[in-house]
Amino acid sequence: MTDARLYLLQRATAVLLAPLVLVHLGLILHAVEAGLSAAEILQRTRGSIAWATFYGLFVLAVAVHAPIGLRNVAREWLAWGGRWLNWATFLMGVLLLWLGARAVWAVVGGGL
Repeated sequence: MTDARLYLLQRATAVLLAPLVLVHLGLILHAVEAGLSAAEILQRTRGSIAWATFYGLFVLAVAVHAPIGLRNVAREWLAWGGRWLNWATFLMGVLLLWLGARAVWAVVGGGL
């Protein structure tokens, strides 16, 4: 993929991530202020397609956005390039997607 396309893809995911992060932080503040325990939070999220969709989209956007940024940092700071850089950052994206999907399943998946 060309640098221009990666640039656009990272900016597009940033536009998507901004409101997702704000909603996520708002939810954390609400849960803390309401004094919700982890068990109470899980009761509210179990089996919810809406929460699975929200956090699934969050994970997908992070799995695309973060590796592109890491690729740029590795290329600029470490003078790393070529196929190894592309493969390493691709694998980082796959790892983030896998770990994020596991987290979403742990929080939501019990009742789906």
